[in-house]
Amino acid sequence: MSDGDRLPGAPEVIEEALSLSRSSDCIVVVGDGSEADVRFANNTTTTNGLRRDRRVTVISFVAGGGSGGQGDAVAVGVASRGGAVDVAELVQASEAEAEGASPADDAMALIGPSESPGSSTFDAAAAVTDLGTLDGVVRSLANAFGRARAARHVLAGFASHRVDTTYLGSSTGLRLRHEQPTGTLQLVARSGDGTRSTWAGVGTAWFDDVDVDVMHERLARRLGWAERRVELPAGRYETLLPPDATADLMVMLSQAMSGRDAEDGRSAFSGPDGSTKIGQSLSSLPFTLRSNPAEAGLESAPFVVATASGSDVSVFDNAMAIGPTDWIQNGRLHALEYHRAAAARSGTVATPPGDNLILELPGAADSLDELIARTERGLLLTCLWYIREVDPVTLLVTGLTRDGVYLVEGGEVVGAVNNFRFNESPIDILARTTEAGRTERALSREWGEWKSRTAMPALRVADFNMSSVSPAT
Repeated sequence: MSDGDRLPGAPEVIEEALSLSRSSDCIVVVGDGSEADVRFANNTTTTNGLRRDRRVTVISFVAGGGSGGQGDAVAVGVASRGGAVDVAELVQASEAEAEGASPADDAMALIGPSESPGSSTFDAAAAVTDLGTLDGVVRSLANAFGRARAARHVLAGFASHRVDTTYLGSSTGLRLRHEQPTGTLQLVARSGDGTRSTWAGVGTAWFDDVDVDVMHERLARRLGWAERRVELPAGRYETLLPPDATADLMVMLSQAMSGRDAEDGRSAFSGPDGSTKIGQSLSSLPFTLRSNPAEAGLESAPFVVATASGSDVSVFDNAMAIGPTDWIQNGRLHALEYHRAAAARSGTVATPPGDNLILELPGAADSLDELIARTERGLLLTCLWYIREVDPVTLLVTGLTRDGVYLVEGGEVVGAVNNFRFNESPIDILARTTEAGRTERALSREWGEWKSRTAMPALRVADFNMSSVSPAT
């Protein structure tokens, strides 16, 4: 928004909305975003830009009201607008929606200050980023462009940095603020004749930990591998997934961890007669898949921010503290996502979704190169692409390989092979993993624009199903 600096402060908007509210309770969420990006192609920077945006959401709670409400029933109305908003109109729209709504089935007492992690920075201005955040990357890219021209290959891609500042205020006295920086750098290298390509990406908070030279060296090495071409048929292959490709699949798995869907028989984690598979083994290796808002380098919001209710999140849970959660522990399913109302009905613990994801195998310390050196014959992937769910009951997904699939023989990469379409379940991938490397920061190419805070190991997977040869190049 071009007039971002002239908008009233988020705390002022929240206080005005709360003062105008006539509903039994009210929550106001203001999200201020600031973004900078640089794009490049053909070994030169092409465009850059700065953007700012705002979203204001008012959530009205009407006790004993709504359409057909009575007694302890609570109806909810939500109204949301972008940019410079008419606060009075927004509050009225939210209350009007609540008056016409049916009683909410996720109703719970709203969170109060004593139940929330709190914030001492509520009155602080929204954080902003600018192109200066990307200066170091741009300087390093200039050097990489020179090396690429000398080696007769071409670099393209983009660097993006965004800071989202979220403010939450409620009629229960909550005043919370969270500042979330998110950055990604993605690089694609192509041979001069366009027949070979490979990708590398990284997620970061402020770009102070990004080494463009290391990324470019990895790309150049892979382009060298691809100078020899090997055609292979569809089939099942021992396959090495680098951490980024592991993230492609584990993020997909994490999105299937709805407790309600599991109890309703609609998920791969459903048990018989409305039960779930919590406690059941998913892998013979003692993997842990976890989320933790305080994870070093992957920090995320320590409280719930929900501007709409769903099967696993609830507007009633706004400001609920988020702690560490092991979704898989020692290879067994340990937790599923539940909002407080669903957890109360199911007799379990409320578990909100996390905004980061870490997969680890205790004691695993080897690099991807060390896994390659122990491979007699198999495939090495770069990344997966166009991943789509086929069957939610088994979590079967399909997708394509892209920008580099390599043949490993005798512990060395001996050439690039054709692309494939694959059909696999991330759950089965864990079950058939025979070896894992050390956990390190990773970026899913498929999901990284909205789930960039991931840390994953490289995996050795037996019998990865390459279901057909893909003509994609």
